[in-house]
Amino acid sequence: MIGLIDNTVKRRLRAGEATAGAWLQLCSPIAAEIMAGTGFDWLLIDMEHGHGDYQTLLAQLQAIGGSGTVPLVRVEANDPAVIKRVLDLGAYGVMIPWVSGRKECEAAVRACKYPPEGIRGMAGSHRAAGFGRFASDYWKRANGEILVIVQIETIEALRDVDAMLMVPGVDVVFVGPTDLSAALGHVGDPKHPEVVEAIAAIERAARKAGVALGTISRSWDEARVLYARGYQMVTLCSDAALVTQHAAAMVKAFREMKKV
Repeated sequence: MIGLIDNTVKRRLRAGEATAGAWLQLCSPIAAEIMAGTGFDWLLIDMEHGHGDYQTLLAQLQAIGGSGTVPLVRVEANDPAVIKRVLDLGAYGVMIPWVSGRKECEAAVRACKYPPEGIRGMAGSHRAAGFGRFASDYWKRANGEILVIVQIETIEALRDVDAMLMVPGVDVVFVGPTDLSAALGHVGDPKHPEVVEAIAAIERAARKAGVALGTISRSWDEARVLYARGYQMVTLCSDAALVTQHAAAMVKAFREMKKV
């Protein structure tokens, strides 16, 4: 059964600590339970590129519950109705993709906050409030506990990044290297000098604003470099990638054995 929200990851980020997380894209509560049981600080359920719906989201949140791992969700759009529903289901934070300016950033923050700080609709019977068991306590705590993560993935966002990250309530800026490289005309090449400089500009803006940095790593060696550069929220892997890569490696080993 869900308990009153207690976002340990948000406190650790504010204290300047690094955290380890992974993405869930298989829409599987079994995979979510396995990943949570390994001890990740946070798990992010991907509703933008993942294949699930609200029922599979609920099942994964239930599977993570009680593990000590903080459940986060990447929503499909900067839509207050979507964000409200995800938070009501029990997510401790949301990642909002394609945030392309200060106004959109302000809208994202408002969607995550109850009045007077925001516009999130209030209800006492949803899962995050224990189906009414501790609604008043949840209302009092939620604004301070919900983690707000904005993604920088467009040229418009790059132009306005300093103003965006000065918006009160933004906790993390998450660099999306794949979409960002595509936006800059370098599809599939996040190491292109123009992309590297764009990411450096985001890093400078985050440090100036006191906002935590997050991004994706493709290996542990890359993750170590990112942590050393000051990133606090690094995606180390995903459930889908782990299954795909390990399965492919086993098949490759078998094929090579047969050649001997």
